[in-house]
Amino acid sequence: MSATIRDVATRAGVSVATASRALSGERGVRPENRERVMAAAAALAYQPNILAAALRGRTTYTVGMVVPSIANPYFATLVEAVEHQLRDDDRSLLLANSRYDAQTERRQIQALLDRRVDSLILVPCDRTLSCEATADAAARVPTVQVDLRVDAHAGSSVTVDNEFGLRLAVDHVVDRGATCPVFVGAEPVDSSAQERLDGYRQAIGRHGLTEPDVLLGDFSTDWGREAARRIVARAPRPDAVICGNDMIALGVLDGLAAAGVQVPDDIQVTGFDDTPYAALSRPSLTTVRQPQDEIAAQAVRLLDTAAARSDSPPPQRIAITPALVARGSTLS
Repeated sequence: MSATIRDVATRAGVSVATASRALSGERGVRPENRERVMAAAAALAYQPNILAAALRGRTTYTVGMVVPSIANPYFATLVEAVEHQLRDDDRSLLLANSRYDAQTERRQIQALLDRRVDSLILVPCDRTLSCEATADAAARVPTVQVDLRVDAHAGSSVTVDNEFGLRLAVDHVVDRGATCPVFVGAEPVDSSAQERLDGYRQAIGRHGLTEPDVLLGDFSTDWGREAARRIVARAPRPDAVICGNDMIALGVLDGLAAAGVQVPDDIQVTGFDDTPYAALSRPSLTTVRQPQDEIAAQAVRLLDTAAARSDSPPPQRIAITPALVARGSTLS
């Protein structure tokens, strides 16, 4: 059987209360007693009961995170970046998947709170339907929204500057001769979809194109393939496809290849996110890179700042500047 706090106290020759205070780093323990307790814990390979400590009001050293879809490689990479940030402080990440459903999201948030996570990182799946659950969570533990954010809750968030990212993509294809681009994105259910749509319209306007061409579906490869079929059937055909994320762009590339359309000679294609698959596609995908390590670092910093204060800090909204990564889908 594993050693208990009573075993550690007996071996160290101190009371259980003293052993508990020493192991938790509390003040009021004589140095010699602390040394004996730590030596006893090491000798017995003592592992503290984290949940029991939480029930006594101490930290669980865990952070909860809810994402819309772990199957999306962007979110998988973002989770890995957050986990890397927490690892340096010996904290653990508890992950939940909302499957782009607000009711599932609410249940997952409640489940994490029931496990007494110290704080929450949320990627809310819906701009409006996720508002109540996000606000409720923020009222209980430090909470930061990442990548996406809800409309009605003024909590802290770390996102990318989506409008600027779309400007980079549009400017790039126009500089390479595109005169008839089309945007293939997602219905603006979440904040990124809305901001990328707005960014496309603004960027097109800067180039004097007052009637933006837009096709909206969802952030999936299936929608990208369907959009490609519609684009191929057009006359005249667009000469550039600006996609709302890499998943759509990969579907577009697949659909255009199936139709015998040459990329980039016939049509340029860009994505958004720079997921690991972007560099592996054929041709490799020009895309807008989100600096996920920086996003994760800023999110954890905001959580730690909130946890260190006795009051509620004012919310912060951080928008990180993305960068264009030019590859074969626009470079002939």
